[in-house]
Amino acid sequence: MKSIAVIGAGTMGNGIAHVFAQHGYRVALIDLSQPQLDKALATISRNLDRQVSKGIISAAEKDVAISNISAYHAVAAGVKDVDLVVEAATENMDIKLRIFKELDELAPEGAILASNTSSISITRIAAATRRPGKVIGMHFMNPVPVMKLVEIINGYATEVGVTESIVSVSRTLGKEPCVVNDYPGFVANRILMPMINEAVYSFYEGVAGKEEIDTVMKLGMAHPMGPLQLADFIGLDVCLAILKVLYDGFGNPKYAPCPLLVNMVAAGKLGVKTGEGFYKY
Repeated sequence: MKSIAVIGAGTMGNGIAHVFAQHGYRVALIDLSQPQLDKALATISRNLDRQVSKGIISAAEKDVAISNISAYHAVAAGVKDVDLVVEAATENMDIKLRIFKELDELAPEGAILASNTSSISITRIAAATRRPGKVIGMHFMNPVPVMKLVEIINGYATEVGVTESIVSVSRTLGKEPCVVNDYPGFVANRILMPMINEAVYSFYEGVAGKEEIDTVMKLGMAHPMGPLQLADFIGLDVCLAILKVLYDGFGNPKYAPCPLLVNMVAAGKLGVKTGEGFYKY
């Protein structure tokens, strides 16, 4: 497996393209927006430069990585000869179902179709295709070039050989794969998002200020970043969407998003990407 396509050139998509290209894969980076593709390629170049400055890779290795990436507007052109497609589009069920229906039509018959979803059912995504056995979750952590974990999610019909292939591929990227099963939020977000939600509730109810809440978790629990600051980096809209998936999937009120989080998203205060969330950037 040496040729892959990445659908979506946002934060996760450009990070995924970066790590595959850095490790010798030919990468087709696909996005309908030319400005988004331009921004993604510039971001990848800057992040590779950072790795060069830290001695992680050489300048020559950076040049090879950049040469391994080709940008495409059209899905058909980008996926026609690939072994693996990694979808990294918006965390929205309808969008993902539409993308996977299209990929099923356009990607080679033997290609594996993976989603970088952090919470949406792989089984449901797979059911939109005629190859459910070749659909799997490949959930990278942000920032992708730095974080070691890949949460690999088996759908109901995912073939054992497909899981083994994706585990192997993840290791070639210098990542540590963890295989989990397809239930709302999987493992990472089933545990992380209720913690973030509880931190938001603690702030909402006046238990403590945001800095105090984050400091307790950083110094008391050895977290590198407090939960409210982490929510800002993830995106408050993404946190809200995942909590809704958990709440809808389990029907348990413990997953109900805090009203403050709902209001902040409605007000467009989404965190780092909008310049303001719990903190200002």
